[in-house]
Amino acid sequence: MNTLEEMHIYVRVAEMASFTQAADSLGLPKASISMAVKQLESEVGTRLLHRTTRKVEMTQDGRAFYERCRDMLADMEELQTMFQGGEQISGRLRVDMSSGIARNFVIPHLPEFLAQHPRLELELSSTDRRVDLVREGFDCVVRVGALGDSSLIARPLGRFRQINCASPAYVARYGMPQNLDELTQHRLIHYVSTLGAKATGFEYFDGERTHAVAMQGSITVNNADAYQAACIAGLGIIQAPMPGCLHLVESGAVVEVLPQYPAEPMPVSLLYANRRHLPKRAKVFMDWIAELMRANVE
Repeated sequence: MNTLEEMHIYVRVAEMASFTQAADSLGLPKASISMAVKQLESEVGTRLLHRTTRKVEMTQDGRAFYERCRDMLADMEELQTMFQGGEQISGRLRVDMSSGIARNFVIPHLPEFLAQHPRLELELSSTDRRVDLVREGFDCVVRVGALGDSSLIARPLGRFRQINCASPAYVARYGMPQNLDELTQHRLIHYVSTLGAKATGFEYFDGERTHAVAMQGSITVNNADAYQAACIAGLGIIQAPMPGCLHLVESGAVVEVLPQYPAEPMPVSLLYANRRHLPKRAKVFMDWIAELMRANVE
């Protein structure tokens, strides 16, 4: 195993903080992963990782070496492909996005993208959980909603308009709300990222700031698919990005309520690590995602 291969393995172990997970993601035996890191530490003359029975973390030298490895590996990949056309893009690309974006926008168009880049191996994570981009080894992630402070680079893609929805069965039982005062007689399906957190209630944007109306509700969910399913089942009103609900409105599974009180549009962003160079496959994929989303954002 040469030094570049050892560096690639070290980067994956450092990002995932696990020899076992790194071995699984690279398709190599755990013993080979461990031996590669030991050999690399011997070659550079310093300990790169602290190993315990419960976790693996980088030493101070290991952190500095990790940053240089990322840049060097990206440079090598760029050198190897700089005279090749887009059809020569190859390698493994790991991305994350919500299940709704994956289902409604990305996956339906993936066949044409992968046909253009047949040597690309795509690992697509679809979860409402906010993954740790660096630690879990993602090349980029698509995030919907406000971004927290981080060292990641954010590429804005636009904003999703939000819509208030309820099922025909719900409207038949509780009536169609006409104004905010009537919400006291209605139910809201609460959405939180972590169960146990406090729900904000019915939100609406007046053009300058967001207001919230406290509402009763019998169910709280932390998953976008469950959120839509609960609405279709007649359990209450939801507030969700318009592109993800459009097919439900068109099919009659849900109807729009209180269109004059929409929630604030949700920003859509691409996030990637702060690196001097990005692999060409990551650049190509992010440009494709940006173009794909252009028709669905405002």
